[in-house]
Amino acid sequence: MIRALTLAIGLCAAATGAVAQSVKLTAEEITQLLTGNTAIGVWAGANYRQFFDADGTTIYAQEGSRSARGEWRIDAERDEYQSIWARDAEWEGWFVMEYLGSYFWVSKSTPPTPFKVVAGQQLVAPSE
Repeated sequence: MIRALTLAIGLCAAATGAVAQSVKLTAEEITQLLTGNTAIGVWAGANYRQFFDADGTTIYAQEGSRSARGEWRIDAERDEYQSIWARDAEWEGWFVMEYLGSYFWVSKSTPPTPFKVVAGQQLVAPSE
């Protein structure tokens, strides 16, 4: 009886953990999520918006700063988003994770950073 109860608790715990796991998006899923859309979040304490054009250009607009134009691509072998900016020597890669309906930028050098996606080019927040 105790053995059966222990097994049942273990199975429930394993099943519960599987439901709440984060999921790494595939290259195709990242492409579908970002292409022609705008990511909105907070980076280094400042609100930002970043548009991902289908032609591979990206525009990053952060409150209190001039916008920046760069390039973006998806590495299908690594299933990661990559970008390069005017002062960068190399492309930088980020995984895109989904957890409980929210998206996160994930890299080896920074903690998971949440963002949301809105349709189209929305570099300026709508007036309220």
